[in-house]
Amino acid sequence: MGREHLKSRLGFILLSAGCAIGMGNVWKFPWMVGQNGGGAFVLIYLLFLVIMGIPVMTMEFATGRASQKSMTKLYNELEPKGSKWHLHGYFSLAGNIILMMFYTVVSGWMLKYFVDTVMGKLTYEGITSANVDAHMDNMLSSPATLIIFATVVIVLGFLVCGMGVQKGLERVTKFMMVALLAIIIVLAVYSITLGGAKEGLKFYLVPNLDNMKEIGIGNVIVAAMNQAFFTLSLGIGSMAIFGSYLGKDRALMGEAVNVAVLDTFVAITSGLIIFPACFTYNVDVNAGPDLIFKTLPNVFGNLPGGRIWGSLFFLFMSFAALSTVFAVFENIIACVMDLTGWSRKKTCIIGTFAMIALSLPCALSFNLLSGINFPFLGDGKNIMDLEDFIVSNILLPLGSLVFVLFCTLKNAWGWDNFVAEANTGKGFKVKNWMRPYFTYVLPIIVAALFIVGIIPVGQNIYKLATGNVEEPAIVEEINTENDKELPPESVSDNSTDNEFVDKF
Repeated sequence: MGREHLKSRLGFILLSAGCAIGMGNVWKFPWMVGQNGGGAFVLIYLLFLVIMGIPVMTMEFATGRASQKSMTKLYNELEPKGSKWHLHGYFSLAGNIILMMFYTVVSGWMLKYFVDTVMGKLTYEGITSANVDAHMDNMLSSPATLIIFATVVIVLGFLVCGMGVQKGLERVTKFMMVALLAIIIVLAVYSITLGGAKEGLKFYLVPNLDNMKEIGIGNVIVAAMNQAFFTLSLGIGSMAIFGSYLGKDRALMGEAVNVAVLDTFVAITSGLIIFPACFTYNVDVNAGPDLIFKTLPNVFGNLPGGRIWGSLFFLFMSFAALSTVFAVFENIIACVMDLTGWSRKKTCIIGTFAMIALSLPCALSFNLLSGINFPFLGDGKNIMDLEDFIVSNILLPLGSLVFVLFCTLKNAWGWDNFVAEANTGKGFKVKNWMRPYFTYVLPIIVAALFIVGIIPVGQNIYKLATGNVEEPAIVEEINTENDKELPPESVSDNSTDNEFVDKF
């Protein structure tokens, strides 16, 4: 049986964008803007998207299309004989699996909030901040709730992928992405009619150098660089697999630009929804991860027709999460099929049960296994934080570095082969003047991202090893005072303080 291909170019763009458009676009991007000076951060983010994200994505597309294989067999088709580049394929498969071990759980949160909002549990008259906080805490403290909704996500994902590339993945993702774009535009139009829209849009879109200096120019640049890179899900073959389903009629840098534009449109439009609402209801724009699960439900509770707007918002969030789940599941399925020779149906059946089992540690890390922490990652970091760290701070940046080196070094696939593949077809092409940048500058930027991501962990490990850990007396005193104000059923508010959404 020949390799499946996507039916249309639109399907390829929407699938690739669907993989990139995850919760990070809606959740992390707006509050990163809020914490890093507003419009100045947006401009720097766009710069790094162009000089870093698009080149690496083009390389993933090129290796996938040239090999017509998944990550576990991709390098075998392209690498020089006797080389070991193919080992990256196995790390990529592991990265996709570990990613889904926690991403499916949090996608279940989105489905749960959508269902609860539709049923009016989050938008009833008289709802208070304490009610919204307790709702989140109660969900996280219930193993059954987290497991059930994660299972729904997993079963949906393998059902869609099991139907095939064209009949299942492409067709369903097209519908979801079109619906997602329609919903986000409707929400944005409504939001900019609110009373605080002018102030919110000014903060969001107008660069403020004073705010940037106050935060630290270096900190803003690093934050924008991280967001621009990780939002595209690069480094573990999530884009390469769709390159392998693509025909030869379009040049690949142009397609990478299209995907990046769509991804950025969703991220920026999310801010058009959130910031006018925050300024209208005097909500702290620096609320962090709590913005989605605690702050915005309060806003919807006060909006006229809040049940409808809240339901649309969490439906949009669910589609954003599911589009990534479907895309990554396809990558896993293709890798396993190439390795084992199994049929798609058999792979999906076995994959469903395996993924449900693998998602349990994350689902239980907020309740039954909440006592398992990893101090080298920071205070209170749980199993999900460990899984996130392995993927986001290690496998994604190092995997991207491998792609860059493989496409530029002479003892690898090499520049000439990369350019020949990337430039096949119509559209924007890789230029020869880009070669020095791709070969020398880009690897340094990606390596710097990796180093920046592991420095805090290295510092924590050193402190733990030497016993040079500062006594958290002040923190404990503050927490003691805060605990007096919390209802007895509340759990620690660090339950939602996870950073995995920065990247996906």
